[in-house]
Amino acid sequence: MRGLFKGDGGLSVLSSLVAVIAGLLVGLVVLLLTDASQAFPAFINILTAGFQSIRNFGEVLYFATPIILTGLSVGFAMKTGLFNIGAAGQFTFGAYVAVLIGVQATFLPPPVRLLVSLLAAMLAGALWGAIPGLLKAFRNVHEVISCIMTNWIGIFLVNWLILNTIFDAERNSTMRVPAAANMPGLGLGEFFQGDAIRPSSVNSGILIAILTAIVVYIILEKTKFGYELKACGFNQDAAKYAGISEKRNIVLSMMISGAIAGLGGALHFLSGAGITMNVANVLSSEGFTGISVALLGLNNPIGIIFGGLLIAYLHLGGFQMQVFGFVPEIIEIVTAVIIYFCAFVLLVKMMLTRAAQKSAAQKPPDGAGPPDSNKEGGQG
Repeated sequence: MRGLFKGDGGLSVLSSLVAVIAGLLVGLVVLLLTDASQAFPAFINILTAGFQSIRNFGEVLYFATPIILTGLSVGFAMKTGLFNIGAAGQFTFGAYVAVLIGVQATFLPPPVRLLVSLLAAMLAGALWGAIPGLLKAFRNVHEVISCIMTNWIGIFLVNWLILNTIFDAERNSTMRVPAAANMPGLGLGEFFQGDAIRPSSVNSGILIAILTAIVVYIILEKTKFGYELKACGFNQDAAKYAGISEKRNIVLSMMISGAIAGLGGALHFLSGAGITMNVANVLSSEGFTGISVALLGLNNPIGIIFGGLLIAYLHLGGFQMQVFGFVPEIIEIVTAVIIYFCAFVLLVKMMLTRAAQKSAAQKPPDGAGPPDSNKEGGQG
């Protein structure tokens, strides 16, 4: 195993795998305690549902779209030394602005309306992300505290805005965005339909999510701007000594992170899948799932794509366990346990690193034999 997972990167990948396996095993225990007779068929369904049909795989891509973007939002901030736990609020604000423009900006041609909706959602998320960024940069308020506050302020403010702008009393949610102003399918729904009656919900949003991840990777790894952001994350004092404005970079980092989360909200509610924003005092699950996706993807933009796909894959399998007689609450417990263990990737990595260091310390140097075995005095 040591040969397969050499170095810090190898241990990081191994820690992610351990976290996922541990989460699945705890999920199996929950199923066994609930209904032992159906536990193993349901568990196998979790592992195989995404590949049981081409339509199921299309649904995995659909579920993965928003959480890849919220994962990128969290991962981008972590790369710059910040913990953006406010992706839920930024996601919600971006979603509201996108739906508002999609419903009310009927004077714009549908393609233009869609583009304006996406850009406005990113701007809304960026402005909401700027609040904890400014507090961190100029008042040294920890971003976790301010993000938690802005999450709840955001949900209550968005609820009030919905009630006064685009509320549909019959559904207790926002009005529906016209089909022409939603994300184009590009034939993906029909391609992933297979033998099913209805097309898959996947649309061009998954392509935007993947493209965003690539752009974020290029910014962080290939540009001077990305280097300065990461430098501030590693050591703000050293970055300041090198002439880098740490305050500016903190604010910009949180704004970019918020913009990505806002884009995720827009793509989720402009997907054309018939979903609307409900008026409820509940934070979006996609924002918090993004934390697990970021940790599972090791905060690497490309790794976050695969982390989002994995979480979406497990979500689909968990949802389909109802056919085995498990109530929805059990499904939520199983998926929550899996996500919960994914959040411990860094802890698992630390434990594996210590174990590897201990093993290396106990191993004798290369070429060294057993003590005193080769000395002339030891040969009779």
